[in-house]
Amino acid sequence: MKHKLMTAAEAVRLIKDGDTIASGGFAGSGHAEEITLNLEKYFLKTGHPKGLTLVCTAGQGDGANLGLNHLGHAGLLCRVIGGHWNLMPKIGQLAIDNEIEAYNFPLGIISHLYRDIAAGKPGTISHIGLNTFVDPRITGGKLNDRTTEDLVEVIELRGQEWLFYHAFPIHVAILRGTTADSRGNITLEKEIGSMEMLAMAQAAKNSGGIVIAQVSRIISSINTSPWLVKIPGLMVDAIVVAHPENHKQTYSETYNPAYCKHQGDDADIVIERMPLNERKIICRRAAMEIEHESVVNLGIGIPEGIASVADEEGIRNRMILTVEAGAVGGAPAAGLSFGATVNPEAIIDQGAIFDFYDGGGIDKAFLGMAEVDKFGNVNVSRFGGRIAGAGGFINITQSAKELYFCGTFSAGKIETEIGNGHLKILRDGPHMKFIDKVEHLTFNGSYAKKRGQKVLYITGRAVFEMNGDGMILKEIAPGIDLQCDILDRMEFKPIIPSDLKLMDERIFRDEPMGLLLGK
Repeated sequence: MKHKLMTAAEAVRLIKDGDTIASGGFAGSGHAEEITLNLEKYFLKTGHPKGLTLVCTAGQGDGANLGLNHLGHAGLLCRVIGGHWNLMPKIGQLAIDNEIEAYNFPLGIISHLYRDIAAGKPGTISHIGLNTFVDPRITGGKLNDRTTEDLVEVIELRGQEWLFYHAFPIHVAILRGTTADSRGNITLEKEIGSMEMLAMAQAAKNSGGIVIAQVSRIISSINTSPWLVKIPGLMVDAIVVAHPENHKQTYSETYNPAYCKHQGDDADIVIERMPLNERKIICRRAAMEIEHESVVNLGIGIPEGIASVADEEGIRNRMILTVEAGAVGGAPAAGLSFGATVNPEAIIDQGAIFDFYDGGGIDKAFLGMAEVDKFGNVNVSRFGGRIAGAGGFINITQSAKELYFCGTFSAGKIETEIGNGHLKILRDGPHMKFIDKVEHLTFNGSYAKKRGQKVLYITGRAVFEMNGDGMILKEIAPGIDLQCDILDRMEFKPIIPSDLKLMDERIFRDEPMGLLLGK
């Protein structure tokens, strides 16, 4: 153990110029902050290591300076292959400025690539990404002009098209656990999940690389159960004991035992009630689609509020919630703790949850939408000068049986008057979201039609459905002017059926809707 235990400043000197490094964690959770902080300091002092390739699934950060934002320096990085980019804007800016080669692949694909690299396979074969911006017939996941190498190709197997994502060696895996013993065995008992940590470690070791692990403490031996060990010591080369401020459970919480049930007893799930505003209207309409024992995924942003509505209505147990980080059951956390779950029933590896997702295990997915076009396509991944990244969005939307895109009808500051069963628009958002053509093709409406998926687009003032004839306006809110508040605020005209319905008036009242009673 003595030769493995070192300071973060010592550990980062093991990283060589030109290495490919993989960083573990999920968004605001599970990031080895002590290590990336010291890697930044070392680079700024010496100019080394330089020319690194960074690989990450849910790009870890706080949307400002922490996490992978420590690596957002020209020269330190030369290439990034990331799933979710939104919380690492400093690296996103490098991509926008053409300072680095930049790829955006589905989060689940990168999780599976780690396992396939570990197994010595040439890459990952999947249907995920077909007919989206990741498809090489569109951009191949490339995010700027500097990025030219094709890392994904279309192949045919048994008469069907697939995408083949190329494998590459991982020279350094930077991961995090809770406890290490004297032999370097690592447990994750106070983390939000096991995520992709084991797969990353195996990928690095079988690539001839090294594993640097950050933990919060060292003990002599794991004296409880070998089942707790998630990363065997034989795969670990360097162990760094972090300062407490650099080992918070998430970027918004120091430690919440309910995320890992470390204390053994269930904590009360306290979900804040939302005021009656546009977000709650959207979540209420979405919650009306939940059926008994539906396996559900809630996306980040507005869809997170569906858990609050379900709790208020007493139907939380009607659905089995899952999150991309690997938790099943319980109630997903929000904000910078997104990825964690209060009182989960099970926590599995991130690669395993995406096996379940990609194979069609989700019944209903409720996801955000930034842009929607006349073909039913959705963009959530890139908007002009901002790279958000697809995250697990493509995995989920190309596999779930039913899709519900939830978002405001327009973008920007909106003022409304809600009550007594009606909605009135006092001031609309300045930017249209229902446009002729999306900027980035994160979800392909035509492809979903071929796959037979049910697709609804839920806003506070209208509900649309995609079918073989196009985008159909199914419902409008009571009190809304069809022409002024909807049609004049769209770049395309939807199909308007003769039996256009009003949204349920209960959605626009203060009191609960009575969904528990099945009304």
